[in-house]
Amino acid sequence: MPKALIIGAGDGLSASLARLLAREGYAMALAARNPGKLAALCAETGAGAHPCDATDPAQVAALFEREGDAEVVVYNPSYRTRGPIAELDPAEVQRSLQVCAFGAFLAAQQAARRMLQAGRGTILLTGASAGVKGYPLSAPFAMGKVALRGLAQSMARELHPRGVHVAHVVIDGGIRSARRPEPGPGSGSDTLLDPDAIAETYLHLIRQHRSAWSWEIEVRPWVETF
Repeated sequence: MPKALIIGAGDGLSASLARLLAREGYAMALAARNPGKLAALCAETGAGAHPCDATDPAQVAALFEREGDAEVVVYNPSYRTRGPIAELDPAEVQRSLQVCAFGAFLAAQQAARRMLQAGRGTILLTGASAGVKGYPLSAPFAMGKVALRGLAQSMARELHPRGVHVAHVVIDGGIRSARRPEPGPGSGSDTLLDPDAIAETYLHLIRQHRSAWSWEIEVRPWVETF
């Protein structure tokens, strides 16, 4: 049975992806700073849950010692800091960079070491609109997500010829959730990204034939004006 590891698991996109991959026959491993919140998802998918601060090299290394045989690794954490550039707290800016980019490097490095030995594997990095267009009052998030995109592009060029698929998924829009429902009547339908539909895109990337690998895919609601 193939194994998939999702780092930064929660109740949104990562939960949809965990359910889909479990239905497709993957043994699931989930990692989060607070794995207790994953109890219901683990019961539903048969996944194992592991505590992990994605910005801590020792904790990431320990996670891969336990789950390093995963054929699919998904890095999902984000940390958003908002505010005027002249007023931002440097510690908060550093945290954004650590979670969005440095943690992705730590996870990708551990995954790559093992996948290169196996000669196969898929590493997927969850990006955002900010990775391709920086918004006002959101410099730290833009910095982190642009760095994540650069990491993915560099890794893809290095690892694709060695049999490891790396892809960056730009989530260009809000994701529907219990905390962010569709707007009221009269506003149209499907104006927010459906997490189950995004998960299907991740599965497509996992299944892509190596003769036509993508290193990046953007997903956005049909009403998005670019």
